[in-house]
Formats: sequence, C-alpha cells, structure tokens
Amino acid sequence: MVKPDFTYEPLGLSQRNESPPGYRVVDRRVRVGTGYAAYARLAEGILSWQLHRGAGLRVPPGQGRAAVGRDVVPAFGVGPLRLPAPCRVVWTEDPVEDDGGAQRTGFGYGTLPGHPERGEEAFMAVLEPDGAVYFEVFAFSQHANWFFKLGAPVARLSQEFVTRRYLSTAQRLAS
Repeated sequence: MVKPDFTYEPLGLSQRNESPPGYRVVDRRVRVGTGYAAYARLAEGILSWQLHRGAGLRVPPGQGRAAVGRDVVPAFGVGPLRLPAPCRVVWTEDPVEDDGGAQRTGFGYGTLPGHPERGEEAFMAVLEPDGAVYFEVFAFSQHANWFFKLGAPVARLSQEFVTRRYLSTAQRLAS
C-alpha cells in the first residue's frame, strides 16, 4: 500500500522550531514540574498519545508509540461529530541531550490529505540541567483549502483551545 504524501514542504522544521514563510505559528513553553520522574511521566505521555487523548482528541486505540513514519488520525470534536486530522510522524527524539545539557524527548508530525490544515506540530518534554521540567508545543499551519479558509476564525479558536488543553494535560502528566 502506498502512503499518501504530506500536504506541505519542507519536512522536519518543527524539530528546530522553524517554519516556512506564510504559515501561522504557535510556540508555547510552560514549566510543568521538577525532577527526572516528572520529565519521564511527561515524555511517556507525549510518546504514547496520552497528551492528545487528555486534550480531548480521539486517537485510535492500539496506535502504538510515536515513531517516524507512523500514521495517526486524531479526531477533534464532540461525541460522534469529530473532524479527522490525518498526520504522519516526521521525527522523534527519545531522549536526546541538547548542547545546553537539557534532556529532550518528543516528536513532530505533519499533515496528510484530509487534514483541515497544512503544516507540522511538535510536542516536547524538556528536563533542564537545574531539574526544571518544561512542556513545549510548536506548530506551523495554513488552512488546507478554501472551505477551511472560510472558517478561519473558528479554526484559530479551535487551535488555541486545543493548545490550552495540551498545556493543562502536560501539567497533569508531569504531576
């Protein structure tokens, strides 16, 4: 079976918190705890889709951990009224120490045909050398077509709503 192509280029920019020109950007970082145990809980929650489920997205059961090339179709909405958002994992870090001595674990995924947006989103657990634990979410996106452009204000509010839910879920995962 041939996998569908991504709906944007270039791939993997979210790993460096970069975006192509002309895309909306979400870049949030919040302290969620202290110590390795909090970091490990958050990292596992990110990689096992608990972050997404806790934010109210429906992720199919048995999805498996985030891994490069894995497709996932989170769905946003209420009850049976859900909008599917097909994505593919573009990169993972499990765990990686950066140049500043911080430990980082997470992944980024990109949009596939059928997603209401085009772009990429990244989710990271970060353990700083001083023991502080942070959750980071970085995304860049554009509306996928004219239909979704008509609903731009609703789409922006929905994206902000889900981002806030990611942040509060990350706090719960780390505690």
